[in-house]
Amino acid sequence: MMSTNAGKIQCTMKYVLLLILLIVNTQQSDAQSFLDSPFLQPVSQKYYLDEDSGLVEMKKMVIDRDDNVYALTDQGLYVIIEERLVHDRRFLPLIDINPVDVTVQYDAGALYYLYEDHYLSNAYAGHPFGEFEPGAFSHIAVNQSGDVLLAGSRNFALRSEGLEQTGRSSGEIRSIQARGDDFYIETDTGISILENNSLLEIVRDTDIQSWVFGNNELFVATSEGYYSVAHSNWSLKHPLIERVPVVPMTSLAFYNGTLWAGTEMGMFSTDNHENYRYWASNRWLSSDQVLDVAVDSKGNGYALTKEGISEVHFKTMTLKDKADYFHDKVRKRHLRLGLIGEVRLEEPGDITTAEMIDTDNDGLWTSFYISSEIFRYATTGNKQARANAMEVFMSYERLLSINPLDGFPSRTFARKGFKVANPDRWRESPEEHMEWKGHTSTDEYIAYLWVAALMDQLLDLDEEEQQRITHFIDSIMTHIIENDYYFVDIDGKPTLWGRWNPEFVNWYPETVTDRKLNSTHLTAGLQLAYALTGKEIYKDEAFRMFEEHGYLDNIQIPMENIGPTPGVIYKGDHPYPFEFDMGDGGWNHSDDEMYFLTYWVLYHYAFNDDFKRIYADVITDHWKIELPERNSVWSLIAYGTSGDIDLESVKWHLREFQLDMVRWDMKNSHRKDLDYLEPNFRGQTTKELISPLERPTIRYNANPFSIDGGRGGLRELAGDEFLLPYWMGRYLGVIIPLE
Repeated sequence: MMSTNAGKIQCTMKYVLLLILLIVNTQQSDAQSFLDSPFLQPVSQKYYLDEDSGLVEMKKMVIDRDDNVYALTDQGLYVIIEERLVHDRRFLPLIDINPVDVTVQYDAGALYYLYEDHYLSNAYAGHPFGEFEPGAFSHIAVNQSGDVLLAGSRNFALRSEGLEQTGRSSGEIRSIQARGDDFYIETDTGISILENNSLLEIVRDTDIQSWVFGNNELFVATSEGYYSVAHSNWSLKHPLIERVPVVPMTSLAFYNGTLWAGTEMGMFSTDNHENYRYWASNRWLSSDQVLDVAVDSKGNGYALTKEGISEVHFKTMTLKDKADYFHDKVRKRHLRLGLIGEVRLEEPGDITTAEMIDTDNDGLWTSFYISSEIFRYATTGNKQARANAMEVFMSYERLLSINPLDGFPSRTFARKGFKVANPDRWRESPEEHMEWKGHTSTDEYIAYLWVAALMDQLLDLDEEEQQRITHFIDSIMTHIIENDYYFVDIDGKPTLWGRWNPEFVNWYPETVTDRKLNSTHLTAGLQLAYALTGKEIYKDEAFRMFEEHGYLDNIQIPMENIGPTPGVIYKGDHPYPFEFDMGDGGWNHSDDEMYFLTYWVLYHYAFNDDFKRIYADVITDHWKIELPERNSVWSLIAYGTSGDIDLESVKWHLREFQLDMVRWDMKNSHRKDLDYLEPNFRGQTTKELISPLERPTIRYNANPFSIDGGRGGLRELAGDEFLLPYWMGRYLGVIIPLE
């Protein structure tokens, strides 16, 4: 139970903090905000062959004027119906005969079929029809006026208004196309236009992989890249562009200013020939080996693969729509005993096989969800958001009560017999049928500080709820102080990483981040505990750490000082048969996560304004070094404390955030359109960060510049990684809703 004075201190502190936040938001929201206007969110849809199809060889894909998507195969024509790729049985006379080729009429979009000895179309009341000698032609194209060009290996025939003109190419015919009323023929030596029954060469190139018309250009793909020529005079318009994701491009499509390309390593698109969207891996495609590409009337891209057809369609959304999607997803399949559970899939990408399992950091991952609900309540007053937050906090409280140790927070808990991750860290609980995971680290500790601070500030707690929050933090901080600034587990020994003891912390040189990080953690915890309880021991201990052990100086170590320091071997006992070299191995992005969640508490619960100014400088210093990573959470926490923000990156990160959270294997290191950096301490692989849409799905403790990686599609993240920055952005006035 808090004393009366403690309650007054806490109450005063709470309203001062809220006033400060209000002032900061009011002063900065006009200059640092953006409207949550609709944008196009890329989403993948895969259409697999019907199960009864057997072994089918894919050949070609076309899309007609009604956006019917067809796949020509060696066993007939297939079409997408009700999200399935099935044999097209709609036209009875055509069911049992397999087309040699199919095409759509230029501009009009009517579907035409080429068979062994005739062609036809079901459009125009079925009038288009023509016969010829069996096996004479293997290609068909139809121009805007309805003229039909047929081509074989070298011969061709133009049928127009009942008349037929025939001709022969000097080279082997590879493909034909129509544009307007003109016809074009590709041979092994280049591309020619058909004029007066003669072929006039417009592009001489023996390395043509694919070609397509777009606007007033003819785009030509080679084994090295692509170039374009002007339709007006066939002069070179774009010289060879080699800086593309993948070569060669085996198929091209163009619609509304965007060029699409298929390769043996995925599909890509561009609307400016400088920046490329790379659609690859099972996140986007059923297979990376793309046989053909096409675009529908809405600008959605399709890739034909051996397994079927994959669509990249663009769904009009707002960030609020995306937040609603992820909130529903979390509530339906990601909460395990009130905690965010790791979702394991028995089959890659198959959500119906999902199982929720434990991790070492359930408390940390859960903090992103509960804090998003706290910010949602503070922004909207939604009572369900408040109830959700309080429900999750019950699970946090149980992390303390489920084990027999005073003030020691468990990593997680589960019903007996269902533990999965790190079985050596599990212990039996005094509660029958339950088990708890020990070995708790600083990752969990900072999550508890972050959540408790936000609940205290923003959740409008009643007296009983306030006492619960206070008891929670008071118990943890008392455990730390009474155990000489360690988390001490059931075996009576400090845990591997739960260490804030000065001897441990100051043993590290300033170039190893643990010295700065653990000083920051401990100070934030002592400040929060003092604000909640009013107990002088927390303030006294904080100042003792400042004055006797230099923790305030440690907090102010510039981030640029952190760097390679090999040979700094972990100080402390651990059961593992290898050494931890704390100064080697590169930048620790998990530490960034712990820093920034702690910064909110460190700043808002500072003992006085002088400390707040010091902390603001510390946050700014760290925020600046993180700018290349374009992390919306770090920027928004900085904005809510020091006032710093990279607004464009916040907007970019949230809009680019993918909807598919399955941890597919993603690969980008082969791409030719990226500027790669030499290996460096921060692990920044490319000059510019690529979109979340194209890189591996990660949590905030991982390096966003890791351009290859994944979990084989056997794990799925919750999406609270999006919910936190969205609702924090709404709360801080950075994101302005439409309504």
